Amino acid sequence: MEKEPILAICYDFDKTLSPDDMQAQGYIQSIEYEVADFWKESNKLASDNDMDQNLAYMYMMASKSRGKVLFTKDTLHKDGSKVQLFPGVSTWFDRINEYGKSKGVIVEHYIISSGLKEMIEGTEVADKFKKIYASSFYFDSDGVAVWPAQVVNYTNKTQFLFRIEKGVLDINDQGVNSFFEPNQYRVPFRNMVYIGDSDTDIPCMKLVNINGGHSIGVYNSKTKDKSKVFRMLDENRIKYFVPADYTEGSKLEQLVHQIIDRTITNEILEEVHFDCVSEKIDETKGQSEEELRKEELIDKLEDSASFANTHSVIGQLLEIKEWSSIQIKKLLKIGIENNQVTYILKDNDVKRFFSTICEGNNCDEARRIRDLIADEE
Repeated sequence: MEKEPILAICYDFDKTLSPDDMQAQGYIQSIEYEVADFWKESNKLASDNDMDQNLAYMYMMASKSRGKVLFTKDTLHKDGSKVQLFPGVSTWFDRINEYGKSKGVIVEHYIISSGLKEMIEGTEVADKFKKIYASSFYFDSDGVAVWPAQVVNYTNKTQFLFRIEKGVLDINDQGVNSFFEPNQYRVPFRNMVYIGDSDTDIPCMKLVNINGGHSIGVYNSKTKDKSKVFRMLDENRIKYFVPADYTEGSKLEQLVHQIIDRTITNEILEEVHFDCVSEKIDETKGQSEEELRKEELIDKLEDSASFANTHSVIGQLLEIKEWSSIQIKKLLKIGIENNQVTYILKDNDVKRFFSTICEGNNCDEARRIRDLIADEE
């Protein structure tokens, strides 16, 4: 575990870091298709064959390349190098890392995209990511794409958040299914940011949101179309929305700076919490389940705020035959100080329990309880 907290910023790619689908920025044109026609045909292929839409577009890319372009990893890298990025993206990662470092927070960047890993690897910012999770191809010995190796769609995107949480980043590492104590997570969800633009990001946004993290919706500042982020905000999918502007001083940068500031404060409090948990474990170590149950029932009786609950707890306490002197002292104090107990001492079950607890005890609390029971009679 690193001494400094880690903040993981996870990004969709198309329309989040880039203004358009990556395939529409050179590849589709190279196979002599109109962009709209390519997606129409791809979606029809998926619909007609009960096929995943991402598998459909990957099949289209491979099949429609024949006789037109070599469909290789190198070709896809070159197509990726032509992909345009939103303003400021090229310097964004270093700036955010530096700000995190100044605050004592390690910032890591991840891609979780339904786009193509090979094309993202061709972009100028590919080396800024700790891991790129995206759809990808298996390439034969000649470097030609022959089969899907990984397909990432909007529902299975969430698995990668769990990998990031546990630090189990290899997609074939089954350690992601292992049990982790809350203080063992490398990047707990509260220290995750998910940045996306559309419905395909909703499962990840929701998962991050409900676990205390930060989800950000972005929209194209040129079109100023906020309809998607408005809807996601209304549906509690995102906490914030800003333009997809990654330049220095932008709203997005200011927001991420504030999240980094909050992260370091949160982690100080979390450390205090886990210290308390550790202390509790140390001090209760060796106690039997029966002793722990006794302490739990005493606490419930002390906190009882209704007569019905008091009767319920008393019923469970009556089943226990032996109490330590410390536990008896606690119970007698509760009998005096909790009105929900004192007022119903005349009730058979409560009277029977406290009469037993007071038996042979001449402390002030025991005498007062005996007097109260006698007065009630």
